Amino acid sequence: MDFTSDVLTLEVNGPVATLWLDREEARNAMGSALWRDLPGATSAVANDSSVRVLVIAARGPHFTVGLDLKELGGNLINGGSNATTKAPSRAVASAISYRTVRTMQDSVTSIAELPIPVIAAVHGYCIGGGVDLISACDIRLCAGDAKFSVREAKVAIVADLGTLQRLPKIVSAGHVAELAYTGKDIDASRAAQIGLVNSVHGASASDVLDAAYSLANEIAANSPLAVQGTKAVLAANDGHTVQEGLEFVARWNTMYLQSNDLKEAMTAFVERRAPIFDGD
Repeated sequence: MDFTSDVLTLEVNGPVATLWLDREEARNAMGSALWRDLPGATSAVANDSSVRVLVIAARGPHFTVGLDLKELGGNLINGGSNATTKAPSRAVASAISYRTVRTMQDSVTSIAELPIPVIAAVHGYCIGGGVDLISACDIRLCAGDAKFSVREAKVAIVADLGTLQRLPKIVSAGHVAELAYTGKDIDASRAAQIGLVNSVHGASASDVLDAAYSLANEIAANSPLAVQGTKAVLAANDGHTVQEGLEFVARWNTMYLQSNDLKEAMTAFVERRAPIFDGD
């Protein structure tokens, strides 16, 4: 897989790929290199037909402490000017800030738009932009040491990378409001209670990684055509009526039902063995 980055590492093991947040020395703070490289990583995954599930995990003691405010703060405040350049007008500075935010939003959205399932395996801190990132995943698991925070209000920012748009589809409106208005930390137990994560596993990164890989391989054992079709149908439900959703899935299955994977499933059932799907 052709992908390189100073802050992300992409590994493939059979049908499961792992995208590592790999800036351990900065507690995986999310700076411009991440926003630049993340779409390249997701594109590499999407273009590798052997990959059926993506796990997003992190090196070091924390998933991420959120936005790299040391790097990004100055750009957002002064529109990219520095001591050696002339300060832009307020209009130009605003335009630069807008483009910066949109680039970051598109970077996170590249995760949500992957056709394959994405599992977040969280340990330690998952702060601010980290919640934006995991909200774009299909499934979220965490270790017992995980702490989550929609931190932006505490640093005088409105969360703008997807949390306020995606989190209400994951947890109830009251919980979203509480987390976003207060910026408080919540632990793994509370995250599971409100549905932010599917489940809590052990006390450390290795425990949640084991659980994520187990789940990923369980998904990968199914027909990739069926799994990706299911993800597409679930996404198509947004903003549509039940009848519109039924029409979409009817059209989808009209296109894809006559697959070799389906023939393999029927043959394996008759032969009383586990099917082996190749996505054909």
